[in-house]
Amino acid sequence: MTTTTTTSGVTASAAPEAPPPAPARPLPPLFRARRAGHVNGLTLGVVVLWLSLIVLLPLAALTVTSFSDGWTGFWAAVTAPVALAALGTTILVSAVVALLNVVVGTLIAWVLVRDEFVGKRFVDALIDLPFALPTIVASIVLLSLYGPNSPIGVELNATRWGLIVALAFVTLPFVVRSVQPVLIEVDRDVEQAAASLGANNWTIFRRVVLPTLAPSIISGGGLAFARAIGEYGSVVLIGGNIPRETQVASQYIQQQIEIDRPVNAAAVSVALLAISFATLLVLRFFASRGQDREERAR
Repeated sequence: MTTTTTTSGVTASAAPEAPPPAPARPLPPLFRARRAGHVNGLTLGVVVLWLSLIVLLPLAALTVTSFSDGWTGFWAAVTAPVALAALGTTILVSAVVALLNVVVGTLIAWVLVRDEFVGKRFVDALIDLPFALPTIVASIVLLSLYGPNSPIGVELNATRWGLIVALAFVTLPFVVRSVQPVLIEVDRDVEQAAASLGANNWTIFRRVVLPTLAPSIISGGGLAFARAIGEYGSVVLIGGNIPRETQVASQYIQQQIEIDRPVNAAAVSVALLAISFATLLVLRFFASRGQDREERAR
């Protein structure tokens, strides 16, 4: 406490000084901000353990099983005529579905973002239905609609068109949900500036909007392709499972397990895994290029 003397000689006490604020209580070690390059051992251990149990160990066991008969046995299992036909059908149909959903999914995302209409929220929620609906239920619904005695007169049962419809149904949300948030963030001022300079709608989309959407479109199409090559539930009924025609790789794998040929099933599974991993690497490459391009533009 300090004292002051007034002009009349009376000594008055000044207001007491406020005590210094108490130091903030430190956060527990798990939640403290860390310097770059510093890793918490506990969290890293939990992450490594979880990934090992859920991802690494199953993949390692699958790979070891596929090479039980050596490289020769693995190659013979993968290059068997029926296995090659199943892999070829899977890759072809999945590529067609991915390209189809790139076009349709981008169009749907555009309508949901740029247009206003009655029932927009319902349609937006409907896009996520394939995520929530069990794929076997989707197969039953598609079979009742496009199977024998179709109520609309379109029979796609046991055809590749049936496979395309089934896979397009379950993979459409990957493209829509990849493109939609990017399209929301697109700066419309640039589009208006291009329009004021005389550019038509197609030129604006091709020169202004599409370059911005390209990374998300590629990402969504790649995810749709990766999901399609491993899909089983939605095609199990409508596909027909006809060897060398409509049998996909997942159905071939199940067939090999049922006839007690786990090595053949594991070998084809590893082949699908390699295709999926290569697809993800390509997506990662394009994503990094798009990110670098955006950083240079800033």
